[in-house]
Amino acid sequence: MAMSLSLARGLALPPRLQSLHAAKNPPRAALAFPANSFFGSPLSMAAAATATALSPAAPLLPRSLPVVVAAGKGYKMKTHKASAKRFRVTGTGKIVRRCAGKQHLLSKKNAKRRKRLSKMVQVNKSDYSNVMGALPYLKVNKKAG
Repeated sequence: MAMSLSLARGLALPPRLQSLHAAKNPPRAALAFPANSFFGSPLSMAAAATATALSPAAPLLPRSLPVVVAAGKGYKMKTHKASAKRFRVTGTGKIVRRCAGKQHLLSKKNAKRRKRLSKMVQVNKSDYSNVMGALPYLKVNKKAG
């Protein structure tokens, strides 16, 4: 911002900043394509003839070339951190979770029930899409089961 303001006011920049500014903002003539290059070539004679045959009053305009933009890889998906703490993947690729009901009020639950609630259980297949949506980088074997 300060560099552009100093240029707008006509103030001289130090030599180091002038070279940086020239590197970032080349003059417009340097951006033009040479006349003998593919992009700078004039229309071919056949294209000029068809353009004049269609509308004789229309001026000859350079044909527009399609611009191909190199597509990037895209954005990274974010892991839902609360889900990452609740679900694990076994060695065979199954998603497992803890059982509910083992946090409090344990005195009225018998030992057999407490032991059963301590084990990890497999997530139901119908919930796999929900878990996979929250954890996109989870390495899951969808056929395990």
